[in-house]
Amino acid sequence: MDIRQVTDAYAVSAQIAVDDIKTIKDAGYRSIICNRPDDEQPGQPSAADIAVAAEAADLVFRHIPFVSGQMTEDDVQKMVEALDEIPGPVFAYCRSGARSTNIYMAAKQAKG
Repeated sequence: MDIRQVTDAYAVSAQIAVDDIKTIKDAGYRSIICNRPDDEQPGQPSAADIAVAAEAADLVFRHIPFVSGQMTEDDVQKMVEALDEIPGPVFAYCRSGARSTNIYMAAKQAKG
């Protein structure tokens, strides 16, 4: 897992596995956001499986899925709300990390 810091309070990576939750928790993250739709690629862990593992590790989990290149204003608003509600620092993931970076930047711009 290659964690890339976007800001001090937000980092991204490519798809994670249930086994990565401990590493994420040990790195100090308090919340996880998944920006990847389930079944985007055969064999990827479901958001529900990641959510169960995250919550068992006392991490907050949010699923804000959207197809790469098809981010909507509604997606951005959901991200704004999530970032306002969940504790940081936040770890987000998608297929490559780019989608999670892009929606974070859009949410920050939407907030002003």
